[in-house]
Amino acid sequence: MKSLLHAVAAAALSAATAFPALAETKVINWGLLAVESQDNLMKRWAPVLEALSERTGYEIKPFFATDYSGVIQAMRFGKVDVTHAGNKSGMTFVDRANAEVFAQETEADGSAGYYSILVTQANNDEINSLEDVLATCKDQSLDFGFGDPQSTSGFLVPTTFIFAANKITPRDCFKTVLNASHEANLLAAANGQVDVATAHNVALNQRLKANNPDAHAKLKEIWRSPLIAPDPILWRSDLEDEVKAKLYYAILGMGRTGSPEQMKKDREILANGGWGPFTPSSNLQLLPFREMEATKSIQQTQGDNTMSADEKAEKIAELEAEIERIRELAAALPTM
Repeated sequence: MKSLLHAVAAAALSAATAFPALAETKVINWGLLAVESQDNLMKRWAPVLEALSERTGYEIKPFFATDYSGVIQAMRFGKVDVTHAGNKSGMTFVDRANAEVFAQETEADGSAGYYSILVTQANNDEINSLEDVLATCKDQSLDFGFGDPQSTSGFLVPTTFIFAANKITPRDCFKTVLNASHEANLLAAANGQVDVATAHNVALNQRLKANNPDAHAKLKEIWRSPLIAPDPILWRSDLEDEVKAKLYYAILGMGRTGSPEQMKKDREILANGGWGPFTPSSNLQLLPFREMEATKSIQQTQGDNTMSADEKAEKIAELEAEIERIRELAAALPTM
């Protein structure tokens, strides 16, 4: 940590001067998750990556994958250096891809986070609430658009607060269950290809409304989750300290450092993506989601008819111990 702090100080000093030739030629691959089309992702991310390239002297290139697992595997094998992820996929990046959280996005409107939502067609008079959806489970009459299994708002949160909380599974409730990105789910619901779908409120009320207002007008929100913490930004933990320092200074400095003209430009770039200035963070921000994951696993284990009573008891005891460990760590080191 001391060496990284020294490197941050050095990066701050060098930011005002020309970077050495080595830094100018270094390539940083930035993983972008397929929560929407590549074109729409680049509308938001290309100006950010360009600004960070100018601030660091590095060539920062986008790396696209068709699903979350593609970016996770790419980081695991050193093909991605930095990524913006959800809290659910962030846990997998940390556990499987040698990653660590170092920053967190903020919402452009100053809100403290975002929400998982369920949507259906605006003209669907029979479905206006979660209770209406669950009432159809016996008949399995609805087609359901679910999120990618690595998605926080598209999968983990609705799994926890809808299905595990009501002791049901999507497969037991719906005629069909299709996993897709937020954008694909919203479009499928708008076009009547599914009856109900998961997404998050920003994807619906900002991105879809801007990119496809006709589709947005065809949808209505019928359920909203508790508040979800803003998404983390992660890097490979084995990146060189100098690289981490320059990235850290550049990312957290956007909209906060430089001339008034520079800060204005940076804030416009961030607002274009739907963000305010990024803030520092760490792996601690993932702890509530780790507890959520363990709680969901307990509920699933309790309903697993393939396990014996002793197997269930052993598994549940392990999960309860994990929850206790998470709570002790969160109490000792609250997120700041």
